[in-house]
Amino acid sequence: MNWIQPLEQWIEEADRVLVVSHIHPDGDAISSTLAMGTMLQAMGKQVVMVNESPLPKKFAFLPGADEVKQVHEVSETFERVVALDCADRARMGACCELIAPGASVVNIDHHATNDSFGTMNIVQPQAAATAEILYDWIDQSRVGWNEKLATHIYTGLLTDTGGFRYSNTSPKVLRQAAKLVEMGISFHQIADQVLETVTLPQLRLLKAALGTLQQTDDGLVAWMKLAKADIANASHDDLDGIVNYARNILGVDVGILFREEQPQTVKVSLRSREIVDVGRVAKQFGGGGHARAAGCTVQGTIAEAEASVLAEIRSQLRSEAR
Repeated sequence: MNWIQPLEQWIEEADRVLVVSHIHPDGDAISSTLAMGTMLQAMGKQVVMVNESPLPKKFAFLPGADEVKQVHEVSETFERVVALDCADRARMGACCELIAPGASVVNIDHHATNDSFGTMNIVQPQAAATAEILYDWIDQSRVGWNEKLATHIYTGLLTDTGGFRYSNTSPKVLRQAAKLVEMGISFHQIADQVLETVTLPQLRLLKAALGTLQQTDDGLVAWMKLAKADIANASHDDLDGIVNYARNILGVDVGILFREEQPQTVKVSLRSREIVDVGRVAKQFGGGGHARAAGCTVQGTIAEAEASVLAEIRSQLRSEAR
């Protein structure tokens, strides 16, 4: 862990630090932001946590969640920045406006597509979550663990492994989770809040998406579509998890959700079981992510996006069959 000492030296030299994560933050991004903020505060630093997007309501229970600001609430720029769970600088969205020219940026992430945009890059693609990387730091730091930090890190591990069900759930992750449970966190309440709770608008969107469900003849790919009219009054939170219903069908390897953001702009969410690397698929369209979960934006109609993405997936399936 030769990155821990340089990170702590960087923190030692800082007075005021901006902590950011990616737009539309998920459980790992939010938890990592809060854990980093908590650590920096414990080390005597002034911290400002910011995200371009509002935090999903289901994560409001996390200690310190109400301290995360939106970009319009911050008027200064920062010379010291920690970016968490961002594969590239653009993933920070409007938070980039808060970074001073020539600022020193620590980039902590676990995406294989990370382009090392930081001044210091702590990128570990083998990690299941950014929270897993932070666990290693906290475990060796002079600050040490408390229930607040344990809750943050457990939430990050839980969400990015799909409740410890995805293929990225390593023995190391399970050992970390067990140690956090031993610290007395309310692990069952966390799971109920972030994995089991849904909103009524979310169920309505799911109903609309399921009405469009299609599957390839070989049964390996299933996809759904949401038109702009379907999502007109929906929040980003309401779309959470819908793509999984396509992937979860027996025999399906790749599940896809196409959603029309604008008349010529389609967001594509991709999930896979084991054959297709959807991170590679997304990268072909300027997106990114992981082998089993990724996303991209395709210019054109939903029909055009559908044709392009399915063609790329079929190409990968043919390659794997050789």
